[in-house]
Amino acid sequence: MADAHLKPNHDYHLVNPSPWPIIGSIGAFLMAVGAIMWMKGLAIGGLKAGGITFIIGTLIVLYVMAAWWTDVIREAEHGDHTRVVQISHRYGMILFIASEVMFFVAWFWAFFDASLFTGESIQYSRVEFTGGHWPPKGIEVFDPWHLPLLNTLILLTSGTTVTWAHHALLHGDRKGLKQGLILTIVLGICFTCVQAYEYSHAAFAFKGSIYGATFFMATGFHGFHVLIGTLFLIVCLLRAYLGQFTPQQHLGFEFAAWYWHFVDVVWLFLFSCIYVWGSWGVVAAEHAG
Repeated sequence: MADAHLKPNHDYHLVNPSPWPIIGSIGAFLMAVGAIMWMKGLAIGGLKAGGITFIIGTLIVLYVMAAWWTDVIREAEHGDHTRVVQISHRYGMILFIASEVMFFVAWFWAFFDASLFTGESIQYSRVEFTGGHWPPKGIEVFDPWHLPLLNTLILLTSGTTVTWAHHALLHGDRKGLKQGLILTIVLGICFTCVQAYEYSHAAFAFKGSIYGATFFMATGFHGFHVLIGTLFLIVCLLRAYLGQFTPQQHLGFEFAAWYWHFVDVVWLFLFSCIYVWGSWGVVAAEHAG
C-alpha cells in the first residue's frame, strides 16, 4: 500500500489516512450540543456550559477546516491533483453549488408562498399575519432604488474584477491577478458594510411579521455567503502572493470565482424579487436607507 501511494501507476489520487474527518465530526457534535444547551438554557450538574461547549466546538471545526484545506493545497502542490482528479473536484464543486441553489430556493419559496397567497388559507391564519395583502399592513419596506441598488452595482462590479483576475492568471499576469483579487475583496467588504448599515436602519424586525422573517432569512443568508466568499478570495490572494497558482494549476482560485459568481446571481434574484417586486406599489420608509 505504501508503494502504491509513492509510485501510483494510475491518474487517481489515493488519499493518505487523515485524522481530520473524525476530529471535525467531534467538533460539529460539540457545536450542535452546545448550541442546544445554550438556546434552551440547559445545565449539567448545575453548570450552564452550553456557550462554552459551542465555542469549543466552533474552534475545533475552524482548526480542522484550516488544517484539512492546507493538506489539500499541499497535495495539489505535490502533483497529486492530476487532470482526472481535477475533473472529479469540478464535479464536486458543481454539486456543492447546486445544493446551495436549492438552499436559496427554500427561502424564495417561503417568500413567494407568503406573498402570493395572502388570503387563500384562512385556516392557517394567513390573513391575520399579512392583513390580506403584501407587504403586510404597517410594514415600511426598503427603497430598492437606494442602498439595494448601490449594493447591486457593487456586487456586479466585483464579478467583473474577479473575472479580470482569472483572465490575468490564465495569461501569466500575476500583477493583474493580485490587483483583481484585491479589488474584488474590497468590493465584497463594501457590500457587507452597506448591508449592515441597511439592516441597522430597517423599519421592521426579524420577529413580529412574516415579511421580516422571510426578508432577513433570504438576504441575511446571502450576506453570510458573501462573507464566506470574501474569506475564500482572501485565501486565494495569500496563495497568489506565495506563487502557488499557475495558468495550468489553479483549481482553488477557479472554485472561488465560481462561488463568487453564484453569489452574484443569487443577489440579482433577491434584488428583483424581494426588493423590487416585493415592495411594488408601496411607499418605502424614508429613514430606511
